[in-house]
Amino acid sequence: MIELAELIRDLRDELNEAMAAAPATGLRFEMGPVEVEVSVAVDKSVSGGGKVKFWVVEAGSDGKVARTSAHRVTMTLMPRLPGTDAVPYVSGLKATEEE
Repeated sequence: MIELAELIRDLRDELNEAMAAAPATGLRFEMGPVEVEVSVAVDKSVSGGGKVKFWVVEAGSDGKVARTSAHRVTMTLMPRLPGTDAVPYVSGLKATEEE
């Protein structure tokens, strides 16, 4: 299992990699909402200040999930470039002639 925060961090890295790898010319795609649906196990640990952790679990995972509280979480993420409200493009920033 991985933490939900780690999944989102890895997703961000993958999207950044896709933007960097896209060619500067040719067909470009505007990045729209990114929908993520995961099954999570909620675990509250007494040690460490009683922190709640959300762990992403695989479908049909082992019996540990049965002993914890499993939930389905759907998130819609709206990608934006740092410091702006600009919508990212998979090949970089929007060219001035694009609408």
